[in-house]
Amino acid sequence: MQNPKPVCDSWFVTQKISDCLYRINEHHYWEWNRANLWLIKGETQDLLIDTGLGVASLRQHIAGLIDKPLLAIASHIHYDHAGGIHEFDNIAIHPAEAEALRQGDAYAALCAPEYNGVLDEHFAQLPYPGFTVSQYTFNAVEPTVLLQEGDILDLGSRAFEVLHLPGHSPGSIALYDRQSQELFSGDIVYDGDLLDLLPGSDIPTYINTYERLQKLPVDTVYPGHYHSFGKERLQELMADYLEAKRQPGCPSEIINSLAESK
Repeated sequence: MQNPKPVCDSWFVTQKISDCLYRINEHHYWEWNRANLWLIKGETQDLLIDTGLGVASLRQHIAGLIDKPLLAIASHIHYDHAGGIHEFDNIAIHPAEAEALRQGDAYAALCAPEYNGVLDEHFAQLPYPGFTVSQYTFNAVEPTVLLQEGDILDLGSRAFEVLHLPGHSPGSIALYDRQSQELFSGDIVYDGDLLDLLPGSDIPTYINTYERLQKLPVDTVYPGHYHSFGKERLQELMADYLEAKRQPGCPSEIINSLAESK
């Protein structure tokens, strides 16, 4: 009989990047699927980009850092990013995934049991005594804000533009600060294996998204997984993906060929 796993002292760990930016993650969870949760402090409003699994209270964990209205944003519906968003009062997501959030759709969130997304072996320590993955639920909640392409989130001291960048999922969004050229990318791009064969993923759409991103001036990427990186690595990641995925006759190449022939 295996010894029971220990219960952690703190499920979350917070790293201060700057006076206005914190990275939070669930450091007892499987690294390959451990999301970065970004808290951005503004002058008039704070933003929380992604909320983790929802197995411990993120709202309680960050309470000491919050001193103004907070908007919790799901970069997309997947459980490792949106599982804890039901805790918050002001909740934002792209319209393409809003109904899945309203319904607590475990299939769209990729945590239905048949997907084997949430497994016992993914937990090095437990978030609370008696926790088992059979208890895991993706909670339904009504979004209060629907974020569309081009929307501006004004924090007083800085502003972020919403970019709808589907491919990984239909409603994947990023937040872009044009002044600092910082991109909070969710799972659209990160320095690891980019997933495009999931339910809801679409490779031709992902290709179009990267062709768009290649033209965007970006100095720093704060991704949904792993470490942050700069513009050169961003371009390398996108170029590698496009080289591997582009096939003769794919929709984007047909459109480009037609345009060049005119």
